[in-house]
Amino acid sequence: MAPATVIEARELTKRYGRRRGIEGVSFSVQAGETFGFLGPNGAGKTTTIRLLLGLLWPTSGSVSAFGLPPGPEAMARVGYVPGDLGFYEQMTGAALLEHLAGLQRDPPRLRGDLCARFELSQADLAAPVRAYSRGMRQKLALVQAFQHDPDLLVLDEPTEGLDPLMRERLYELLRQTAAQGKTVFLSSHVLPEVERVCERVAMVREGRLIVEETVASLRARMLRRMEVVFSAPVDLEALRVTGVVNVQADGSRVTLLIRGSPVPALKALLRHPVEDLVFERARLEEIFLEHYRPEPGR
Repeated sequence: MAPATVIEARELTKRYGRRRGIEGVSFSVQAGETFGFLGPNGAGKTTTIRLLLGLLWPTSGSVSAFGLPPGPEAMARVGYVPGDLGFYEQMTGAALLEHLAGLQRDPPRLRGDLCARFELSQADLAAPVRAYSRGMRQKLALVQAFQHDPDLLVLDEPTEGLDPLMRERLYELLRQTAAQGKTVFLSSHVLPEVERVCERVAMVREGRLIVEETVASLRARMLRRMEVVFSAPVDLEALRVTGVVNVQADGSRVTLLIRGSPVPALKALLRHPVEDLVFERARLEEIFLEHYRPEPGR
């Protein structure tokens, strides 16, 4: 049985007078999927999230969660971390979590485990939010989003302000969440984190969707660089096998540009005196930059 569609956007458009928000954006996210939503500042990521949550109304097109338009019934199944945190500064952390839990349909059954995971102690929770550091505020935001065990997590820059240990704990939580069949919609400019946890990504540029694809298929189409050092001269033409689109030599160091499987190139290298070899996998950052290079004439 195919997984259920959790998020579906169809020709979603939002304009602010003459100013563009997003234009004709269509994509879908399935149950149990961790979906990355990428783009530079001003590309339309936050506008899309606000439309999904019902915080904005579209100029045209539609977006739904669990087959429902944005509204109380759908949002009761959602946990949200906004990119710009705004808390009641005078409240303690504990009081704020309790207040936000009261706005949800389900009880905050995961709160204790989450506070332990993100090292929010009883003393921390007893302090007013105005005394919190940026990292502590972010941990509080994560706890409130996950505490009622929602079916859909909408996370806008969720690692902002977290130290490396807390980031690792969040990545682990995201993997566990997906393994339970829940869905994560992750908007981020931190490409290594998207690459680590997301199966599919969409990229927006100037309000329009330009890519919606699996991370694996994006990598498969990327050019990758293989640098080889030989201990004796080689016939460069013998290295121009399937998948090798360019060969450049600088003395004993040869650079191969490879698209697709590296196996033919590696088999060709076995017939030559290789002294050293470096072959890095395609990174999402390179894919992102390829799609966001200025267009000719601009």
